[in-house]
Amino acid sequence: MLDSCKVKSACNLPFTYNKKIHTAGTSNADVPLADPGMYQLDITLRRGQSLAARDRGGTSDPYVKFKIGGKEVFRSKIIHKNLNPVWEEKACILVDHLREPLYIKVFDYDFGLQDDFMGSAFLDLTQLELKRPMDVTLSLKDPHYPDHDLGIILLSVILTPKEGEPRDVTCGRSALPVPGFCRAELQRPYCQNAQFQTQSLHLSDLHRKSHLWRGIVSITLIEGRSLKAMDSNGLSDPYVKFRLGHQKYKSKIMPKTLNPQWREQFDFHLYEERGGVIDITAWDKDAGKRDDFIGRCQIDLSALSREQTHKLELQLEEGEGHLVLLVTLTASATVSISDLSVNSLEDQKEREEILKRYGPLRIFHNLKDVGFLQVKVIRAEGLMAADVTGKSDPFCVVELNNDRLLTHTVYKNLNPEWNKVFTFNIKDIHSVLEVTVYDEDRDRSADFLGKVAIPLLSIQNGEQKAYVLKNKQLTGPTKGVIYLEIDVIFNAVKASLRTLIPKEQKYIEEENRLSKQLLLRNFIRMKRCVMVLINAAYYVNSCFDWDSPPRSLAAFVVVEDMLEDEEEEDDKDDKDSEKKGFINKIYAIQEVCVSVQNILDEVASFGERIKNTFNWTVPFLSWLAIVALCVFTVILYFIPLRYIVLVWGINKFTKKLRSPYAIDNNELLDFLSRVPSDVQVVQYQELKPDPSHSPCKRKKNNLG
Repeated sequence: MLDSCKVKSACNLPFTYNKKIHTAGTSNADVPLADPGMYQLDITLRRGQSLAARDRGGTSDPYVKFKIGGKEVFRSKIIHKNLNPVWEEKACILVDHLREPLYIKVFDYDFGLQDDFMGSAFLDLTQLELKRPMDVTLSLKDPHYPDHDLGIILLSVILTPKEGEPRDVTCGRSALPVPGFCRAELQRPYCQNAQFQTQSLHLSDLHRKSHLWRGIVSITLIEGRSLKAMDSNGLSDPYVKFRLGHQKYKSKIMPKTLNPQWREQFDFHLYEERGGVIDITAWDKDAGKRDDFIGRCQIDLSALSREQTHKLELQLEEGEGHLVLLVTLTASATVSISDLSVNSLEDQKEREEILKRYGPLRIFHNLKDVGFLQVKVIRAEGLMAADVTGKSDPFCVVELNNDRLLTHTVYKNLNPEWNKVFTFNIKDIHSVLEVTVYDEDRDRSADFLGKVAIPLLSIQNGEQKAYVLKNKQLTGPTKGVIYLEIDVIFNAVKASLRTLIPKEQKYIEEENRLSKQLLLRNFIRMKRCVMVLINAAYYVNSCFDWDSPPRSLAAFVVVEDMLEDEEEEDDKDDKDSEKKGFINKIYAIQEVCVSVQNILDEVASFGERIKNTFNWTVPFLSWLAIVALCVFTVILYFIPLRYIVLVWGINKFTKKLRSPYAIDNNELLDFLSRVPSDVQVVQYQELKPDPSHSPCKRKKNNLG
């Protein structure tokens, strides 16, 4: 027989206890109410009934907040379009004392920036009996309209004294509980070993924050396509809102376009083991009025694989158009180096499978899969202090083209140890691995601490190396060293074929800004290229002047042979279009200067890439050029040039008919785009670390 009793909450709102389990409990009066940290409150949020409708369709998207002493200690998941939601979520809360009631608030999730209030109630903790599980029914009320009935919330609670037990680092006082922890672990008995107690306190001090979330969602908003026109001019001023639980992000506004290019990157924290759902809405900015709704879509994170970048094209519901995004899920518990039995290259069986996958016999199998990259982010030493306390909260971002993975944050440390392993599929062997160290700052964007850029072709497999961190421009050193161990396995034939097609576009790049120093540097680079052409002209002119008879005679023979098969191309149209484009930008002096700066950089880079092809800056590309020239020479020897030109012309004219969505490209320019310019050679150059950072030196210092 179940007995029930009526208890009044702190705001005199009635709620009912239904005692389902009878145990030999103790009254809470037996323990002093003022003893701090002596109670553990286990709550199971069961369900809601007859909740208030807040949406136009007569439904709501309810979720629940628990607060103690004005601090939020738990937030439930969102149940969409339901007035009788079932949560069945558990929470563990450590309570200082029982004087503060548990405040329960229910909200309706809204795609906008403000959620709708659905009612609240208080749970008076002084009325609970210790060690006795109870079912609780709470009536939701609105303090401004106490006569309105807003439904009920059903809970199961048990209050347990924690006398003599250490506080668990995962269930901190008045802190957000960690989802997914079992109750057996939360009620773990006190360990007699003093070492465990010391370790628990150490974790509580240094890693308390990192235990609150389960992973990171890295999102790159690339562009919108064919969005709905909301303005009278047939265009829109679109922006996008993202929401994951209580986390929100709003993109910048792109004026007067239906195909906006945002190129914005941001991160969300994952608090749920399963991932959750990201709600996305697109809006049109309307000055002086309420913004117009363009459309919405969702991303179910539980359907996406972790440690992999996904390119998503999402159709907007209740509207028109698509949104294009990159989404990467990185678990906070990424595979560590101590856990390498699963995915280590040291495992011979797996290494043999990978070598077979990219072996010579698999040349024409999946040409886009060029190779395999494994990065071990081990540790960093001597980082810059970014906080007032003289410490930093460093984490590491590992990027390969548009793939972006993150490590966890090590708090209050200038010598962090991450010991994380990341793997990437290589699409272009000429890509550059970028490893950036940031300082986490919850109040604003992360602070830059240092960066290294490592071309994949320069990597020595299986070697742990210390890389000196550089500044943002990669032109000089900054404070700190990072230790990495990298392995690259690739198919050389696939890599060579990939060299002759366009590079993968990187969506997130820093915008070019006007810099006097950069403009002067590009002018000097351009001047060097021009001087090379002038010297070449002098050299050619000397052939006509017969300064060296043997050289002039050889030049005469070559010119005669070239005149027979010479084919001239007229580039006047291209030059005219470039001039028109330049004149159109002259209305703004700053834009003109930036354009000149970029043009100088492109022209100088083009000349430097040609030079670096012949001086073996990248041996792989130089060998590839030699092989290509040899093959072309043999083809010319056996096949007349007119047949080659005929085949080339037919291929060019029919390319769009055969493949309408193919990207038009020039193989020679695609090849040169992989050759680094002189500026990139400096950026990719490794700096020599301080000898004091070497492992041998460090061991000697420790022994000393």
